[in-house]
Amino acid sequence: MKKLIDAYIYREVTNEIEFLILQRAENRIYSGQWRMVVGKVDREEEYAQAALREIYEEVQLTPSFFWVVPSVNTFFEAKFNQIHHIPAFAAKASNSFIPALDDEHTQYKWIQKSEISTHIFWPEQQRLMNLIVNLVQNKRIVPEWIVEI
Repeated sequence: MKKLIDAYIYREVTNEIEFLILQRAENRIYSGQWRMVVGKVDREEEYAQAALREIYEEVQLTPSFFWVVPSVNTFFEAKFNQIHHIPAFAAKASNSFIPALDDEHTQYKWIQKSEISTHIFWPEQQRLMNLIVNLVQNKRIVPEWIVEI
């Protein structure tokens, strides 16, 4: 059974939360879709370590603040007859951060909450992004969720 992570990169710009989304390359799974950072957990790797590694590999970011979102992305993958429960992480970037994309992606953009459903089609990912906005804006990130980098 493969182990996966989702990592949502965000920044705070004048009382708005903006998410970094990446467009998948044509030769990749989910080609053309806008997505957050996703990836597989390597053998002997912890979920948080995998998320930090994938963030760095995909956009060259070491986040200024990194935390566990208190929920999971759950979906059924029919091709492998597998139910996935994917831990979600949030990674804060500086307002001046410019992503350096890997070969899995063709472009990036920053979107606000009002644009989530326009770009992100998976309901669970939309829900998690809205949860992150709520937790950040209402200053409800508890110390137990924070991961030391």
